[in-house]
Amino acid sequence: MEFDVSNHRLPPEGFPHIDFRAELNDEQFAAVTARPGPMLVLAGAGSGKTRTLTYRVAWLLSQGVPAHQILLLTFTNKAAKEMLKRVEDLTGVEARRFWGGTFHSIGHRLLRLHGEAVGLEKGFTILDAGEAEGLLRDAVDEIDRTFFKDKSHPRANVLGDMISMARNTRQSHERTLYRYFPQHEGLAEKLTTFAGAYEKTKRKHNVVDYDDLLVLWLELLAKAPELAEHYRLRFRHTLVDEYQDTNVLQSEIVDTMAHEHCVMAVGDDAQCIYSWRGANFENTLTFPDRHPGTQIHRIETNYRSSPEILTLANSVLVNQSAAGRGFEKELRPARDSHLKPYVVPALDSREQALFVVSRLRGLVDEGRSLGEVAVLYRAHFQAIDLQVELSRARIDYVITSGVRFFEQAHIKDVIAHLRFVFNPQDVMAYMRLAVLLPKVGDKSARKLFDLATDFARKRNLPIVDALLLPEVHAKVPADAKDDWTSLMHSLRDMREAASHNPPAAVVKLAIEGWYGLYLKGAYTNYVQRMEDLTALIGFAEKYEDSSELIAQITLLTSETADRSAEEMKDAVRLTTVHQAKGLEFDIVFVIGLADGQFPLRRAIEEGDVEEERRLFYVAVTRARDELYLVHPRVNTKGGPVMSAPPSRFLQEIPVQHYETVRLRRSYEW
Repeated sequence: MEFDVSNHRLPPEGFPHIDFRAELNDEQFAAVTARPGPMLVLAGAGSGKTRTLTYRVAWLLSQGVPAHQILLLTFTNKAAKEMLKRVEDLTGVEARRFWGGTFHSIGHRLLRLHGEAVGLEKGFTILDAGEAEGLLRDAVDEIDRTFFKDKSHPRANVLGDMISMARNTRQSHERTLYRYFPQHEGLAEKLTTFAGAYEKTKRKHNVVDYDDLLVLWLELLAKAPELAEHYRLRFRHTLVDEYQDTNVLQSEIVDTMAHEHCVMAVGDDAQCIYSWRGANFENTLTFPDRHPGTQIHRIETNYRSSPEILTLANSVLVNQSAAGRGFEKELRPARDSHLKPYVVPALDSREQALFVVSRLRGLVDEGRSLGEVAVLYRAHFQAIDLQVELSRARIDYVITSGVRFFEQAHIKDVIAHLRFVFNPQDVMAYMRLAVLLPKVGDKSARKLFDLATDFARKRNLPIVDALLLPEVHAKVPADAKDDWTSLMHSLRDMREAASHNPPAAVVKLAIEGWYGLYLKGAYTNYVQRMEDLTALIGFAEKYEDSSELIAQITLLTSETADRSAEEMKDAVRLTTVHQAKGLEFDIVFVIGLADGQFPLRRAIEEGDVEEERRLFYVAVTRARDELYLVHPRVNTKGGPVMSAPPSRFLQEIPVQHYETVRLRRSYEW
């Protein structure tokens, strides 16, 4: 095996002997000891990606490459520290001698040294998220003081997310809004103006935001070619972890920094699932085109899953369409044979939940810990019924993809509407809504409530009507007057509807009223939150009485609030597939596998099914021993009951790769 050792010194004195051949499998060894040059390492799920990267660094050191000539780029500080710690344990070379860290940390380090070349003065400071939002808000106010008064307009934090996405994807504002923020598509011209003003304000105050650490790094390489060449010569070996998650900006940085294309990109195109965060699938596919002479190494021996689970996983990738493309790969098992995966048709989401609960009880009887179990789903709202049934069954669960469904801010906001309509004395529900209005704080909200309560008593009026009185409205802060009127009209409409409509209809009125417009401007992920609220309507349809619905939700949100980490270590994990990437569990349930749920309907309508397929691949490859794929045959999510065909991903899997479970009336099998 050849290795170019020109300009390399001997290994450091006392460098330990490492038997690379004995400690790596054939695929890993080939990648670790490959000759310098452009290299794309396609590391399949559970194949030892981190081990390969770690040993590549050790191999370079063993061949006389000084530590300071190696640049290691990762996506999290934790990953960088763990990798460099492993290298230090393996080789004895101290982690501090490497340039290793996240893209943003390396960008910061370079700008501290050379920021003057891109207009930064010494001593520049980095804005945190809140400070950046405030600065952007000030920049917008200087241009258009009325912009934020329109409740359908994006708030400053959402504007910041729009600008950030455009910078990281290197797309125009118009294209960015069309693809990622369709609810604000008409604001492209204003966004461009606001973004320009924001940039000028940052330079004026000698501050940078998080994105500047990358944007200005790339600008530095373009504006100071002598510096770019200096670092290309210094970092003779660039290694990039999780390359499939890079966006266009990060990819351009890597391409520009790489000395003579000497870059090792490690990742898996089949696990590229973050396009909604700006990750670009094409970065991996076109890597060989941008780096002539690329060696492609496949690491496909899987140490995680049973052969039967891998057979099913491989069949998922076989069905990638021509549009989705991707590198061919086939995971090969290192473990002995075990159980086939199970496909479980259920009537609806409740029967789906009851099956999971029943099987969890069976696993406990078999001596398994629920801490070894995960339930995965495409979107948060798909786990509503499961959370209800787990609570009823007194089975502990933790949600690792965020807060529980009913604890999310937008869900609690809508429930507050319902609580206040049902009980106008519920001042806490009223306060939650009132302080959403501009310039209305806790004190002013309470004063307005007390004033309305006094008028209601004196004039024998319902409190909602009293809140609409001119005498109360006159005390509302000027910036909130229009919103106040709109919110109170929504509450009054809900109160009138509640007397002759079921709770679901009343919840729908809240979403269609003032709060729907507020939501549009308040959150970046407006579309996903609206899906949650539609699911809330579906949940409410199971109840005939508002008090029963409110009580059930209150009980669900309070039962496990004070559990300690020790108490929850044996709890089943509930998580979206996105949040489960990089994790593994003995037993995995994937629920909601109906077309329109997984893949999501909007992905089908927008022709974006291939990323959904990769997401399904990630889901099934989280399982070590047992895999259950559950699909409801009826959709009851906030609308007319409709049949739901099995996910197209399930339909594509050959039937010999799984066993079908037929549920009995008791939901056992």
